[in-house]
Amino acid sequence: MTVKANLAPYPAPAPAHTLRLILGDQLNPLHSWFAKVDASVVYVLMEMRQETDYVLHHAQKIIAIFAGMRALAQQLREAGHRVHYLAIDDAANTQSLTGNLSALMAHYGAQVFQYQNPDEYRLDQQLQAFSTSNPYRISARSSANDSNDGQHLDINASSGGVDSEHFYTQRHEVAALFAGRKQWLMETFYRHMRKRHRVLIDGADKPAGDQWNFDAENRKPWKGAPPEPPDLRPQHDHSALWASIQAAGVQSFGEPAAKNFRWPVNRLEALQQLDHFITHALPHFGDYEDAMSRKAQRLFHSLLSFAMNVKLLNPREVVQRVQAEWRAGRVELAAAEGFIRQVIGWREYVRGIYWAQMPGYDAHNYFAHTRPLPHWFWTGNTRMNCLAAAITGSLLNAHAHHIQRLMVIGNFALLAGLDVQALHRWYLGIYIDAFEWVELPNTLGMSQFADGGLLATKPYVSSAAYIDRMSDYCKGCAYDKKQRLGESACPFNALYWDFYQRHADKLERNPRIGMAYRQLAKMPVEEVAALQAQANAIRQRLDTL
Repeated sequence: MTVKANLAPYPAPAPAHTLRLILGDQLNPLHSWFAKVDASVVYVLMEMRQETDYVLHHAQKIIAIFAGMRALAQQLREAGHRVHYLAIDDAANTQSLTGNLSALMAHYGAQVFQYQNPDEYRLDQQLQAFSTSNPYRISARSSANDSNDGQHLDINASSGGVDSEHFYTQRHEVAALFAGRKQWLMETFYRHMRKRHRVLIDGADKPAGDQWNFDAENRKPWKGAPPEPPDLRPQHDHSALWASIQAAGVQSFGEPAAKNFRWPVNRLEALQQLDHFITHALPHFGDYEDAMSRKAQRLFHSLLSFAMNVKLLNPREVVQRVQAEWRAGRVELAAAEGFIRQVIGWREYVRGIYWAQMPGYDAHNYFAHTRPLPHWFWTGNTRMNCLAAAITGSLLNAHAHHIQRLMVIGNFALLAGLDVQALHRWYLGIYIDAFEWVELPNTLGMSQFADGGLLATKPYVSSAAYIDRMSDYCKGCAYDKKQRLGESACPFNALYWDFYQRHADKLERNPRIGMAYRQLAKMPVEEVAALQAQANAIRQRLDTL
């Protein structure tokens, strides 16, 4: 299927009173803005080098966002709304958000500028700066039924944007919940959300099954059965779009898959993908959500994160569907709870961390790690099976599930001391669902412990034993999972013990990792020294692993 959009500019546009901006991750056709057709309002969507170039992005991510924007533009036009769409190769495109806005406000003689609150800090700051430096009024009204003749708020006094009508929480709600507390815990927030929204709750704030968290039951390795569900996602031919992106000079990496593109670009396709997940994958999701295999890239994961993060799907409808499946007896509670925890708990929590800590969160580097990323982060060409599988899969599909991201790629990056900011940019670019509000806390906080424990209570690192337990990656690998020393020893093993030794001053008092230091204390001094020497040698030849 090819999504087409009418991109022809208005030759002699009728004046418009209000210009409304829609960003590439605001593709919700059910937003209240669209409830009423108003000829005095022009909706603006832009494909810009500003957005393709701030980090190097995966080709599929660029294609998916542009295709989704074009699909929404077409849908709005068919509903009778006025839409101005700036394509990446449009001669009038300044390739800058503020440059395009200034030109379009003048083009239409608009008096009022409106936008939905961005989810990324850089765009929020850019739009606020634009709004304060021009003579246009900024409307804070969120309903399509509100008149434009009412009071308009000064951008300096209040956000000039309206709510995106997507998240369960407001930007600073997590910070307000933990105000005055020394430690923030996702589990505390998660239980608060379950009670507040009556999700998997029985009686008076009692968790279904008398247990809040079934994480311990969601750690089974996958041995090949049950089989991975079929991939029922749509297939698009975006060759023409990809050609225009390339012709515009946009740089990218990864496999574009433009002729057989599998990601949803409109709400109907996203809903179909939700249906397929509920029917075919959710029943087994809980058991195998942490499993990894070279024989199955998707396993039982939903692959809904892109559709959710660009707002084709609302988290409430996803949570409600999953909860309904459990109440109907079609899935186990552990599967439903495990999935719902990721959405109503972790997803909302990391967003709250992001807005509480920006600006400056992206500069954290607790362990002062600065080693360059090995070249195989861009090719997948490493003899370590686990990293080859996780990175190659990411390059081919613009996606990897959370354990591949955290306990394979992120685990190695932390143990090897890779540059935290470079790693952040890599994660932000390679994954189709990566937007800074969700990616930055997951990378710097959860994966790299670069915030010193603000988000995670311990570093998430492991030796080869964990990877072997949860996957088939170690079978046939060039490195021996059981060896710590020598040329054939798995690099994870020496790096693991060296990590704790090198950072003992920062970590040995952490009660969650006392076992590692007790084991280190029992090792002969000569063995510890040998492990350190092995780790140093590994770090010196990362490109050749």
